[in-house]
Amino acid sequence: MEKFFNIAGPCIPGEHYMLPALDRLPGIRRLVARRQYFVIHAPRQTGKTTAMKALVREINATGDMAALYCTLETLQGATDPARAASAIASLLRFNARNALPEVFKLDSDASCVCEGPERYAAESLAVRETLTSLCRLAGKPLVVFFDEADCLAGQVLISFLRQLRDGYVNRDDIPFPASMALVGMLDVRDYKAQIRPDGESLGQISPFNIISEDLMLRNFTEDEVRGLYVQHTAETGQAFAPEVFDLVMSLTRGQPWLVNAIARECVEKIHGCRYGETVTAADVDEAKEAIIRRRDTHVDSLMERLREPRVRRVVEPLIFGGTAGVTYNDEDYRFVTDLGLLRIERGTLVPANRMYAEIIGRYLSRGEQDNMQQSVPETPWATEDGLDMPGLMAAFQEFWRENSGADRRAYEYGEATPHLVLMAFLQRVTNGNGHIIREMALGSRRLDLCVEYRGRKYAVEVKTSRNFAGEKSYGQLAGYLSTLGLEEGWMAVFDVEGTKPWEERLYVRDVQFDGKTLHIVGL
Repeated sequence: MEKFFNIAGPCIPGEHYMLPALDRLPGIRRLVARRQYFVIHAPRQTGKTTAMKALVREINATGDMAALYCTLETLQGATDPARAASAIASLLRFNARNALPEVFKLDSDASCVCEGPERYAAESLAVRETLTSLCRLAGKPLVVFFDEADCLAGQVLISFLRQLRDGYVNRDDIPFPASMALVGMLDVRDYKAQIRPDGESLGQISPFNIISEDLMLRNFTEDEVRGLYVQHTAETGQAFAPEVFDLVMSLTRGQPWLVNAIARECVEKIHGCRYGETVTAADVDEAKEAIIRRRDTHVDSLMERLREPRVRRVVEPLIFGGTAGVTYNDEDYRFVTDLGLLRIERGTLVPANRMYAEIIGRYLSRGEQDNMQQSVPETPWATEDGLDMPGLMAAFQEFWRENSGADRRAYEYGEATPHLVLMAFLQRVTNGNGHIIREMALGSRRLDLCVEYRGRKYAVEVKTSRNFAGEKSYGQLAGYLSTLGLEEGWMAVFDVEGTKPWEERLYVRDVQFDGKTLHIVGL
């Protein structure tokens, strides 16, 4: 079978190009050998399931222990602890019977036959009882990996964890798994937050005091991206230009799904599996655009997350460089990093990678882009040399004057409206001939945009009148220009108070600062 780059579900040896997933989880074998209970967390589609299944195969191949994989995704939304426990018990028996029939010879998948309160009580303990039964049948130490464990919530999660704790503390007398992992998107703190809604207490004994460690599955390194792509070259002879690897890392920061999706788009869609053609950096840029515009499931799920209030609370100020009033220990702050949407860099939150920054900017401004289809032409500011930026910014001033008074009460990210409208305007203008690199950081007091159009770069820094601070702001733009190797740039300053007449709000003022030419555009 010809291998391919996988973007749907876990990777399978022999079918997909893949890297040793366990290399990204150092220490996991030691935890199993020490018979520890632990948590493994990482954002969606980073390889957690692939890694767990690889470890299960490895453990079972040695014969010293028995390993069992069980996903809890079908329990999403479950609210009845007893019924959920019974369902988990059935999943365990089903997986044991089918994955290791030579070890677990189970004759029936029947639930408890008791009736009334007795049946409910028995179902409430079904997870603990089933795990004990499986340990007896295995006749050797049992390791269990519960994937998608964060699908459980509230009382269902509490009941599940308490059964695990009860079995754990008594396992010297009653058989119970030697090692266990809860695998999902959440770390230990987020599980604890889930089971303490509105400060609800669990009492003196926490079911989490049996967890010895919290491991995070990291992204690919550049060497690993190169190694993954080279597998394809070795298999087919199709080469990747040297600059491809740096560009892919710049766009994705090694996010596994994005890395695979870009390669698949280049190999299968752009080159049509013509393996004699080299994959270039231009192909990668084209692939990135196609993935974002097509809104594959991975991208679509990220977009939907942006509608959640707890995500908006952090992302909205991120767009305009404000502060969210949260700390690293805040649940919402940690939640957006667990999602993989944002990451912490030098103590502040930034988009997890350039592609996610673009997804955030495009998704939140797409309503404005749709509204501009008729009123804003795409290329009247295009010249042989690139963009007529003075003309483009003057046109935006007029557009903002005519449209800023529109009713935006339904606008989801209200405070970031000026920044999103300008991004939509620039996106409309550059479609097909360029793209925008968005630099966002919580607390930066600005939004930096690099418009790349027909091989040229144009820097636009976006501020509000509240964040404009004279020479300090000029220094920020001059510094941004230096990082881009540019001598001039534009600063759009929105008068968010709106108290001045338009004749005073709309202006263009040129400033020389640190050897750079800064065009300050009032809005």
